[in-house]
Amino acid sequence: MRQRVIIDTGLLVAFLNRRDRAQRWVRTEWDTIEPPLLTCEAVLAEACFLLQNIYGGKETVISLVNTGVVHVPFRLNEEVVRIGELLTRYQSVPMSLADACLVRMSEQYSGSSVSTMDSDFLIYRKNRNEIVPVIMPQDV
Repeated sequence: MRQRVIIDTGLLVAFLNRRDRAQRWVRTEWDTIEPPLLTCEAVLAEACFLLQNIYGGKETVISLVNTGVVHVPFRLNEEVVRIGELLTRYQSVPMSLADACLVRMSEQYSGSSVSTMDSDFLIYRKNRNEIVPVIMPQDV
């Protein structure tokens, strides 16, 4: 069984923004991951917002979903109780909605890893006390 990779906002932004300092690392990682990459709508919303000044950025995010490179299986309305628990537990970090959704996805997809630039994922725990496996640059 192949590993499922769940992607965070920073990965999408660095992949599409040539000026991002992490783009080389992200492009190298992206080439090693077998699609589809999994994410949630909150990540897509954040990425579109952050890429609003990059020509074609928002359109490319949507294209990645449209072509099946990125898949959005997460349904917030079905997971709202667990998301609320995560947001409460990590309010001192603080945890964003997107981060909570990705932690929940890591609980749902056994053997998955979260590809991120966000060191908060080193703090978060899935299933209350399990480390969330991450793929991230060493200099985060």
